[in-house]
Amino acid sequence: MASILHVISPCCCPNSVPKVLPVEELKPERPTKKASSTSSIVNNNKDRLLNYVPVYVMLPLGVVSSDNEVIDGEGLRQQLRKLRAAGVDGVMTDVWWGIVESKGPKQYNWKGYRSLFQILHECDLKVQAIMSFHQCGGNVGDEVYIPIPPWVLEIGGSNPDIFYTDRSGNRNKEYLSLGVDNRPLFHSRTAVQMYRDFMSSFKENMAEFIAKGVIIDIEVGLGPAGELRYPSYPQSLGWVFPGIGEFQCYDKYLREEFNEAATAEGYPEWELPNNAGTYNDTPESTQFFKSNGTFQSNKGKFFLTWYSNKLLKHGDQILDEANQVFVGCKLNLAIKVSGIHWWYREENHAAELTAGYYNLKTRDGYRPISRMLSRHHAVLNFTCLEMRDFKQSEQAKSAPEELVQQVLSGGWREGLKVAGENALSRYDAAAYNQMLLNARPNGMDKNSEPKLRMFGVTYLRLSNELFAKKNFKIFKKFVKKMHAKQDYRPDPSDYNRPLVPLNRSGPEIPIEVLLEATKPMEPFVWDQETDIPV
Repeated sequence: MASILHVISPCCCPNSVPKVLPVEELKPERPTKKASSTSSIVNNNKDRLLNYVPVYVMLPLGVVSSDNEVIDGEGLRQQLRKLRAAGVDGVMTDVWWGIVESKGPKQYNWKGYRSLFQILHECDLKVQAIMSFHQCGGNVGDEVYIPIPPWVLEIGGSNPDIFYTDRSGNRNKEYLSLGVDNRPLFHSRTAVQMYRDFMSSFKENMAEFIAKGVIIDIEVGLGPAGELRYPSYPQSLGWVFPGIGEFQCYDKYLREEFNEAATAEGYPEWELPNNAGTYNDTPESTQFFKSNGTFQSNKGKFFLTWYSNKLLKHGDQILDEANQVFVGCKLNLAIKVSGIHWWYREENHAAELTAGYYNLKTRDGYRPISRMLSRHHAVLNFTCLEMRDFKQSEQAKSAPEELVQQVLSGGWREGLKVAGENALSRYDAAAYNQMLLNARPNGMDKNSEPKLRMFGVTYLRLSNELFAKKNFKIFKKFVKKMHAKQDYRPDPSDYNRPLVPLNRSGPEIPIEVLLEATKPMEPFVWDQETDIPV
């Protein structure tokens, strides 16, 4: 294996290199005229459909109760019918591991979710199903508590190192440490085997909904909140915005793996960071993140590369299992990446680094994730689409707009389908217009499909507040504008997004090739504002 610290050399296996779209093929010319004029709107319906972006709505976290029952089925039906009448394409919902497999290993009970999907089918709504291997509760917006299966927690009672651990020894029970991905600690199964078995049972029990085109997306949960990241900023442990968070690699399994990696590098004396501060520190108050701090030393670079590479490998392995389960099905695989926008303007990007995104001005921490996804034909789902820089606290050094542009541009450059969602519930025109801008960064194309167009947008989330008269009126405008002023289209082929059988994952991409994507590239040019505001 190549040294983490050594300069990466070109891969000697050209067949393993994913197809990366040349910049000149994707990068649109900067518009010479502000695109807000009504003269820019497409008149030909067929051409306009190629600008269509489907809209999904996230269902409540507890739509299926801990007792495995749909909560208030009739009330839900009424709300879903309103969504359908508003032109919404479908919904996204968590499928909680802690509900389905709560009674014991491989004792799956899909009753509540079969009932839910039947209701959604009757309401003519498509489904994006999240394989939620994490706990609900402890994160922003969590209103219900659904732990991971009790029998898994029981194993953690005698072996707490199955959980992510911070430097002080606090255990986070939201999601199993990636250090146990391949350790048979769960009644002779590894964590990855448990995830695969769950997905296999889902496929078997939901086959009719997949065959009918009701379930069209499987978003594979890869960490806390279902996101590919470490649980570096848990509210349950006292984190508050804009704290830098803490590294989460101090369980015995990840400690062992780091020691092995450091020894192989020739530095057996290197240890995990002990100077990176605590959850609510600022970067400059720590030795690790301050200017000319540890993060810029060889030791710091080695650790950050190892930490982020572990996350890449974790996502790659579980996606490969998911692909094997669903190959041949007419659906998309997807993962979610978190929009950690605070401290983005600082040279250290501290909050991103503790979460596992080794992203600096001189190093792209997201495009390697996109390159990894490319071999699995997976969709990249990113958050915080609604946020504007000037709305953020100056103290937090946030830059959500730049972050979104960086991540989406990297995904498109790697040839991915890119989707997104808002991070916080919003009901105002400013938020909707920002989401419209990010969905089509250069507006609608008069003659063909835009070079930059999101694969889909998910609105967070279904609630009584959304259906308040004023709120729902503007939401319906938002859906219509996402649809390029066209009516709802049940067949994605109409807007050049045909649902095709999932192909088998390509060959594993060597880590050296994934890390070639860390080379920074300028993001594509975004318009100043959307051309069809609500």
